[in-house]
Amino acid sequence: VQLQASGGGLVQAGGSLRLSCLVLPYIFSFDAVGWYRQAPGKERELVAAITIGGVTKHADSVKGRFTISKDDAKNTVYLQMNTLRPEDTAVYYCNTGRTTHRAMGGDYGPDYWGKGTQVTVSS
Repeated sequence: VQLQASGGGLVQAGGSLRLSCLVLPYIFSFDAVGWYRQAPGKERELVAAITIGGVTKHADSVKGRFTISKDDAKNTVYLQMNTLRPEDTAVYYCNTGRTTHRAMGGDYGPDYWGKGTQVTVSS
């Protein structure tokens, strides 16, 4: 399983970005895909996750601003980020397997991470 994250960049506060996570060979090789972020000096945290059935979960800090979605035909999970804030600055990673299963109530399977994509929000 390979995950390829893209779409990061530099944006002003209040702006938008859309991250993409291409999951190969198949979007739901496991039961859920999640987006995580890690800011300097902080632990990695869940941003949002989506299951094979379309059930979603968003961190409280991003509810109403970020939306996770999927396109099964393109094997891609998206994270639409609106109204960005400087505190959203972090490296964003996508994951499938155990870590995201735990976030959605399960605890099984191996764990796969993509390389991160940097999101920088200027004030």
